[in-house]
Amino acid sequence: MNASHGARLGPRFTLVWSATAASTLGDGVTLVAAPLLLASITDNPLVVSGAVFAGMLPWLLFSLISGGLVDRLDRRRVMVAVDAVRAVTIGVLGVAVALDRSSVALLYAVMFLLGTGETLVRAASMSLLPALVQPELLERANGRLGVARTVLHDMVAGPLGGLLFAVAAATPFLLDAGSFAVSAVLLALLAGAYRADGQPGPPTAPRAPLGQEIAEGVRWLLAHRLLRTLAILIGLLNVTLTATMSILVLVATKRLGLGSVGYGLLFTALAVGGLVGALAGEHLVRRFTASVTLRVGLLVETLFHLAMALSTSAVPVGVMLALFGVHDSLWGIVTTSLRQRLTPPGMLGRVNSAYLFLAAGGNAFGALLGGAVASRFGLTAPYWVGFVVAAAVTAVTWRVFDRRTMAAAYAGPAAEPAAEPAAEPA
Repeated sequence: MNASHGARLGPRFTLVWSATAASTLGDGVTLVAAPLLLASITDNPLVVSGAVFAGMLPWLLFSLISGGLVDRLDRRRVMVAVDAVRAVTIGVLGVAVALDRSSVALLYAVMFLLGTGETLVRAASMSLLPALVQPELLERANGRLGVARTVLHDMVAGPLGGLLFAVAAATPFLLDAGSFAVSAVLLALLAGAYRADGQPGPPTAPRAPLGQEIAEGVRWLLAHRLLRTLAILIGLLNVTLTATMSILVLVATKRLGLGSVGYGLLFTALAVGGLVGALAGEHLVRRFTASVTLRVGLLVETLFHLAMALSTSAVPVGVMLALFGVHDSLWGIVTTSLRQRLTPPGMLGRVNSAYLFLAAGGNAFGALLGGAVASRFGLTAPYWVGFVVAAAVTAVTWRVFDRRTMAAAYAGPAAEPAAEPAAEPA
């Protein structure tokens, strides 16, 4: 990790960053507008929450398959094709809303299709990045992408989506369609071929069946001690984190005495912390090492649940959320960069998707767990469960993230990015 401060990420990364920024803004706007649209159709909480589940379900159904496909196809072409399809999909919803022909079923279908596309794009984009930048710049590149997501998705898209929906209900969805179209065009301008095998055309040698290749990627992840630990760890921590965040609105209103504005400010604190972590991530990881970053992150995760269980004032909760935002950004930078460094280029799609499958499983189970535990044992119960789980995970995995192990991971072989290739048609 001896990246020079003067080293540039390059024009190819700039194209990918710009495409990510465009689609991320649109994603965030739709994330706000979709519940508002549902609320205008029905007041049934289960129907409203069903849209979130519809968007999450593809991660459980298709993420492993998407990883296998990404390792077989040109990753840039996958992203271009998926963004083009997503532009049409969300555009259809926008037109339906404009014509007053929207329905719950249509919105569910659109959210499901968008989520399915996201399983492909996430796997492809994380697998594409090591071919664009030098290995020592991966933390910087992932940090820059994190800045785009935090600013545009978490800070700008929320108020913008609400404002556009108030002006005309169809506008946020049409904006999202435009953002996907812009992303597809920018990615189409990215020169070169980005197949996992490094070849510009279809493979000449026969390949194993897709299911066998997916299983190979899963086995590789589970056989790698460091990445296996991170994958299982994030799955467990996502259970408790999603469980606690799913009831945060009730904690804010009933325990902290906040209104809608105060509740929104809690997420602002989380986003501000995330932005700080994304901007300073490369420097902090280089200064304190990945070992310290991950270990401190585990402590922050544990203290977050404890503080939320004990606090009856909004101020410490806001501070803790901001600190958690910093941790979340740093954790993402380190773990994503490690997967990109340590995974063979030909398996990046499958390994990233297997990792995300475990994370999504934790999110899905946590969303069900939070309400059930809070209903049975009280609002603070999920936070106490989270504290116990995080403390146990910290104790069990502490030694895995020692300095020697992390130094060996960063010293290991990492794929060099491809030379600047000649342009080829999209």
